[in-house]
Amino acid sequence: MTKTPLILCLDQGTTSSRALVFDQTGQIVSLAQEEFTQHFPKSGWVEHDAEDIWDTTVRTAREAMRQAENNGKAEIACIGITNQRETTLLWDIETGNVVDRAIVWQDRRTADLCNQLKAKGLETEISRRTGLTIDPYFSGTKIAWILRNSEQAQRLASEGRLAFGTVDSFLISRLTGGEQHVTDETNASRTLLYNIQDCCWDADIPEWLEISSVKLPDVKPSSARFGDTSAEIFGRSIPIMGVAGDQQAAAFGQACWHPGMVKSTYGTGCFLLANTGAELVRSNNRLLSTLACRTGSDAQYAIEGSIFIAGAVSQWLRDELQIIESASETEAFAEGLDSNHGIYMVPAFTGLGAPHWDAEARGAIYGLTRSTSRAELVRAALESVAYQTLDLSDALKADGVQLNRLRVDGGMVGNNWFVQFLSDILNVPVDRPEIIESTARGVAFLAGLNAGIFENTDRLEELWSAERSFTPDIKDSSREIYVSGWNKAVKTTLFRASLDRHE
Repeated sequence: MTKTPLILCLDQGTTSSRALVFDQTGQIVSLAQEEFTQHFPKSGWVEHDAEDIWDTTVRTAREAMRQAENNGKAEIACIGITNQRETTLLWDIETGNVVDRAIVWQDRRTADLCNQLKAKGLETEISRRTGLTIDPYFSGTKIAWILRNSEQAQRLASEGRLAFGTVDSFLISRLTGGEQHVTDETNASRTLLYNIQDCCWDADIPEWLEISSVKLPDVKPSSARFGDTSAEIFGRSIPIMGVAGDQQAAAFGQACWHPGMVKSTYGTGCFLLANTGAELVRSNNRLLSTLACRTGSDAQYAIEGSIFIAGAVSQWLRDELQIIESASETEAFAEGLDSNHGIYMVPAFTGLGAPHWDAEARGAIYGLTRSTSRAELVRAALESVAYQTLDLSDALKADGVQLNRLRVDGGMVGNNWFVQFLSDILNVPVDRPEIIESTARGVAFLAGLNAGIFENTDRLEELWSAERSFTPDIKDSSREIYVSGWNKAVKTTLFRASLDRHE
């Protein structure tokens, strides 16, 4: 009996590892998820234990496989991997042992190093080659920090054994028993080391960062064969047929492969990605140029805006302030208010991302009064994500890319109030897909195309559909009042950061 081929997607995120199995119609067959510990050793520092990443990935994968293959009529034919992108790991390429904890994309410890690189006049050239700005967000300065501060890393580098990888590369190395040191081009394009015009590791930037002794992974297109898993991990060897950074994977899962299409993902952070096709668009408004997933021979590009704190703000309300028990409560709190009552939250917990790029900015809440309740704080938290998206949209328009319609995904978009407010503030229709797991679905599409499970992208486009479309339902005057208050809050936050820098 021929078994139905399934696709296992390993979705390794910032706060949890998940495994999802998809069938030939792009539907979810099974899902397993496990959160892991976040480490905050100092203000602005964010770390993960690499073994937590590995253990939770394997456990959730085995559980999702067990559920999907339980009836014996289906079998995992291939694996796709999508991951938090700029998070940085170094390991001994001979033993696989990791050097220290992973430095997470949110981490801001390399702000001083970034300022030193800017003072040397390197930002213009690095931006031209990589499409990125010099910021602690990206992997390059994280590698330099570890190499400067770890004797173990220095020793391994001197012996030619120190390997670098983003999370995808680390997982592939472990899954293949150390046989493969590879990544895909979407992850490579987020390291500050990859020349996105020539599509190769840049010859000079590793020297400028003093990390040329570190072994960089081989780079493949997102839909390619990245190796085969060791048989002992899942009971048999399974080919890894697709890999993509989470935001590019989400865009692919949203079928945003035509120039001008825009998606925004609301997970731990928020990332707005506009497809620009074969054209490498360079932003004059501090957005990022990056590589998109491709299935053909020619490079595909996108322009991106990154918000560091989106869904994480609800996690903060739950875990630190303890004013909610779960993120699902936030919708009812927001709906119960007739306005925001002048309360604005700027969640710059780890600095502000695009278009401000201020690593020293810190979170603030404005407009507090004696009558301010937790409902206002919850609503202000949700609103802050919509306002930050508006900042990205305005920058996108200034770069000549018009936002006429937005496709959204991620955990936050299950909140109807939030998506409606987002449409109101952006003043454009917002489409929520039937399957909001766009990140996992995107890499499942990439792996399935390469494995022959899906015929072509035309077939994948047929599989996408909107579950609900939200249209603007707010007066222009009300929108202007809301946005004006937000702009004042951000300007005050940035002014405070500038004062701190001059103390």
